[in-house]
Amino acid sequence: MLLPLILTAGLLTAPGTAVREYVALGDSWSADVTITGIVTDHAPSGCAQSSWNYPKQVARALRVPVFRDATCGAATTAHMTREQEVNHLPPFVAGVNRPQFDRLRATTDLVTLGIGGNDAGLATAAAGCVNLLPSLQIVPGLAPPAPLGASCKAKWVTPEGDGMSARIRAAEPAVAKVVDGIRKRSPRARVLLVNYLAGLPQSGGCYPYVQANDIDLEWLGDKLEELNHMLARVARAKRVTMVDTYTTSIGHDVCQLPKVRWVEGVLPFTTDPPGPAVPLHPNRLGAGHQARRVLEVLQEGQL
Repeated sequence: MLLPLILTAGLLTAPGTAVREYVALGDSWSADVTITGIVTDHAPSGCAQSSWNYPKQVARALRVPVFRDATCGAATTAHMTREQEVNHLPPFVAGVNRPQFDRLRATTDLVTLGIGGNDAGLATAAAGCVNLLPSLQIVPGLAPPAPLGASCKAKWVTPEGDGMSARIRAAEPAVAKVVDGIRKRSPRARVLLVNYLAGLPQSGGCYPYVQANDIDLEWLGDKLEELNHMLARVARAKRVTMVDTYTTSIGHDVCQLPKVRWVEGVLPFTTDPPGPAVPLHPNRLGAGHQARRVLEVLQEGQL
């Protein structure tokens, strides 16, 4: 995996295009959180940054002299400007992640940002959709509550509208404010807004492989796409570059076989790398794709 990145870096570091100071900001899908591959050279162990996350791959590929990785599991836009307590994330008990903006400097010339999912609460909603039983109706229109068969979608979609869609819309100005904050602190920086991988199938589900009703997994997939559309709107409004990892990762969702899926399902195990995994998060293959997309966008000069 590293060889193509190094070759790409050779193109990117031609005279006039070298990156000298790179700062990575974001949540767990940028930290590419792990259980067995945690490194603490940039953030406390509770952030669960992996040694193979896409910011680290990009920094190595570009041979960046100065690199700071602020990404942290469970981060929201609020944690750009305030400390994030990570002692509550068992089994990792070390520390507080400084405000992520603390890593920015006037000399920073590249920033990647992956944020917004936790502001909307999509990960929490997904966890609430786990069902131990397939959809089961005792009588028409009546099913046992989750996790015993009932749809979680019904909790969110009511006659008043879709509550998750409302949360995604509400997160939009907060993400836009983060971009403004980056520009204020690092006015020379190229800012890349990295969206979320296509971790959920575009239609249906794959029960019992992923323990969620088909209707719920499809709804969650629609909400993930909505989240990425929101990020695209921010990128256009703020005139920063969107790095689209979603479109290019379709077909590598949680329902695919090992070595094909780039986001793990509910079972806390992965083959990439072999061992325990953080459910519903990118594995090392997903992190590699994120890194390739960032490097491709830089090479294309879409800045």
